[in-house]
Formats: sequence, C-alpha cells, structure tokens
Amino acid sequence: MSLGGASERSVPATKIEITVSCRNLLDLDTFSKSDPMVVLYTQSRASQEWREFGRTEVIDNTLNPDFVRKFVLDYFFEEKQNLRFDVYNVDSKTNISKPKDFLGQAFLALGEVIGGQGSRVARPLTGVPGKKCGTILLTAEELSNCRDIATMQLCANKLDKKDFFGKSDPFLVFYRSNEDGTFTICHKTEVVKNTLNPVWQPFSIPVRALCNGDYDRTVKIDVYDWDRNGSHDFIGEFTTSYRELSKAQNQFTVYEVLNPRKKCKKKKYVNSGTVTLLSFSVDSEFTFVDYIKGGTQLNFTVAIDFTASNGNPLQPTSLHYMSPYQLSAYAMALKAVGEIIQDYDSDKLFPAYGFGAKLPPEGRISHQFPLNNNDEDPNCVGIEGVLESYFQSLRTVQLYGPTYFAPVINQVARAAAKISDGSQYYVLLIITDGVISDMTQTKEAIVSASSLPMSIIIVGVGPAMFEAMEELDGDDVRVSSRGRYAERDIVQEGCCRRDRSMV
Repeated sequence: MSLGGASERSVPATKIEITVSCRNLLDLDTFSKSDPMVVLYTQSRASQEWREFGRTEVIDNTLNPDFVRKFVLDYFFEEKQNLRFDVYNVDSKTNISKPKDFLGQAFLALGEVIGGQGSRVARPLTGVPGKKCGTILLTAEELSNCRDIATMQLCANKLDKKDFFGKSDPFLVFYRSNEDGTFTICHKTEVVKNTLNPVWQPFSIPVRALCNGDYDRTVKIDVYDWDRNGSHDFIGEFTTSYRELSKAQNQFTVYEVLNPRKKCKKKKYVNSGTVTLLSFSVDSEFTFVDYIKGGTQLNFTVAIDFTASNGNPLQPTSLHYMSPYQLSAYAMALKAVGEIIQDYDSDKLFPAYGFGAKLPPEGRISHQFPLNNNDEDPNCVGIEGVLESYFQSLRTVQLYGPTYFAPVINQVARAAAKISDGSQYYVLLIITDGVISDMTQTKEAIVSASSLPMSIIIVGVGPAMFEAMEELDGDDVRVSSRGRYAERDIVQEGCCRRDRSMV
C-alpha cells in the first residue's frame, strides 16, 4: 500500500461529508450567548502547514449549535489526513484572528471520524487556559453520486401560539435519518415573523443532503418558534421521505405537526397545526466536468488593480514591486490562479486589463485599459504573456485611483451575454488590494451578470481588510441591488499568501 504523494494514490478519493455540532461552549457575550462558527483547517502533507478549508455558518445566541453547512472532503484510505477545527464567537465586528474571540479547538484525523462508532466522534475543545471549552461533535457520511437538486415550498396553518405578546415566529429544521436511528441536520428555513400561518420562501437542496440518494430514508422536520435569545420553542414535528415529498409534483401534501409532550398530557390533543407542501420539483445538477466534456470552452479574463493604494512599484513595500529575486504579490496571485484555469482555455489567449491608473501621454484615468496597450486586441498569449504585459504596464502607467470593479465586470458580461447555447463560459479574475470604491455599481453589475454564463474570482493581496470582497461572495447572503437578488452566486473570493497558496 502506497503512502507516497498524490501521484502514487492507488484508489480514487471517496467524498465524505462532515457534519459539525458543539455542546457547552464558552459564553463570551455579556448580554446574550455566544454566536459560534467553526473553521476547518487541513494539514499539507508536504509542508505540515495548516490551511483553511472552509467555515460553517454563524449561529446566533447558542452554546449548543448544530451547523447546517457541511464540509465535504476527499478521503484517501491510505493517507492520514489531519484536521483542525477552530471555534470562534463571531459578531459583525469580529476579526477571528483575535484571541478574545477564540472558543477552543480540536485536532484529529479524518480516519478517526470515519472509524468512530456510527462514524461519529466527540472531542473536548481545548486552547483557552483555565477554561472548560465544551465539546465538538463530528459525524461523517460517504456521499452518494446523486446529482439531483430538489426545490420545494411549504406553508403552515394554525400553528401553536408560543409568544406571550404576539403570535409565533415559525421556522422549519430538516433532518435526515442515520442507520442507527439518529438524525443529522440538513436545512433550516428562514423565520417568518408574528404568524401562525407562515408561508416560507421556496428553497433548493441537493437530494444527497436530504437523503443521500436513499429515497425511502426518513426525513424529520421540526417546527420551532424563533426567540431572539436562541432558546427557540419547539412547536412540533413530522416525518416524511424523499419519495413521499416527490409526490407533491402532482398534489398538495398535508402533514400534521405533533408535539409528543402535549399529546401525552392532553387527552383531546389533535395536533399543533399542519404543514402543507405546496410544490416540489427536481432538476439534475451538472458539474464543471460535465460541461467541459460536453464541449464548453472557458474564456479567462484578467483584471489587475493599478490604484495608488498598492504603493510605489519602485519601492520594496509595494505590492507591485518587481524584485529580481521573487515575484510581486500580484504576479504570485496571477500565476497561482491562472496556471490552473489556463488548462481549460483551449486557445490560451487571455484578455488582460488594468484599472485605476493614469495612462500616458495625456494622463487619462482608465478602469479597463488593456495591459498590452492594444485596444483592438487585448489578448495575451498564456499566463506568461499576461505577466509580460503586466510588467510592461507597470513601467508606463501611473498608479492612481479610485478602485472601480464595475467597468471590467460589465465588459466581460457584455461578451457573455452574446452566448446562449452553452458553448462558452467566461471567468473573470480580479486581483486587488481589497479597497472597493464603487460597491453600489459593482453589486448592480454582479446581479445583472448572475444570469449569464460567467463567474468572477476576486483575489485579495496585501494586508488590507477584505470585508467588502466577502460581501460580494454570496455564500451566506445572495448579493442584491435595488431590491433585486442575484440569480446565483457567481463570485468567489480569496487571498493569496506568500507561499503562492490560495485561501
């Protein structure tokens, strides 16, 4: 059995989904409970360096969170894959690098989770001197190859009233069953305020998250009344299955919401209301590989920040500094992302632009100038060609400002809008120091582009704060503009570090 590098792996990876819960966390908030989030780090086999893999959502006001967002990892039986889970208390002003927000951490190998009884393990959280930090609970399950996406909408009628001065604020929590009779959380709806007859927004969920491809697996749905302090009141529950839910494609399905405690106490108890499945539909989710196999061509465009906030390119402190010994921060980011994407671009011709500079000879400020100085043909040959044009531009333009993203986004969107047959897909890489001056216009451009065959990768370089970039990445809240929401999340953001790795 090989214990060598990736090229020596004897079997393909198995997709493993990790579900995270915590119990009895430290309470760092004065007037409420902690707002926990878990960050997963994986360890590089070569350098032993820890790299961030992903984050759960933040759950407000709870010391016992059950996180909906999962971690999906590639599992190799012949390797020891070390994991680190860090838990933080997060609010709108939190920087998780600050020790005061740290709630604890746990180290273990992926194999330990998979090999635990029922593929579950509990580990004490440590790392805060003199404090008991609570426990982290991890559950692993191998994912099926089911690619279907279910979209459904539910409403409720005559739910129990739980609030003294008003009606309930109901929401639903979905759980899929496990072989040992336990349940794993897989979805939460939004809260509908002050009503006993809520109508929840339609939502989509992968079928493998709902039942992992087993159409008869029990799905349990709990109904809660939301409370600001996190101690949500249980209204009742009901069970179903994917197969039963799918029947709603032809008819409404009504479920009785039952509260076992009330049923035991009250002889005349009927139910705590009903939930109706209004609609249910299923679509197949095609992967990136499916599209590439089908002949879709990638068109890769680069946009580089030439604003003065990056520092004088002639000074070693500049993010654009052209040292004879190492690449600049911008050049490293370009190579790290570009060398991966260029393999999927068949002609290797990349339009490359700069923004936020004064151009010679008249000093005109431009936010989408071609790096090769050719307005008619901004294409560069390969990533090396982009780098060569980037270095040449640094010698001729004056770094200025402000930092506008919208012009170059709209330019690529215009090209993408001409394609409707699935044959082309556009990827825009924006490399910046993190300061965005046209946030309103950028959101508008992203919302407009979200219906097009286009994605945007925003890579931050340097020490600046990147909250604005994170706001554009619609992982948690879909980007909106003028009351209109993006049709899908087309923005991914990250940072480039000195070792040329992306986080």
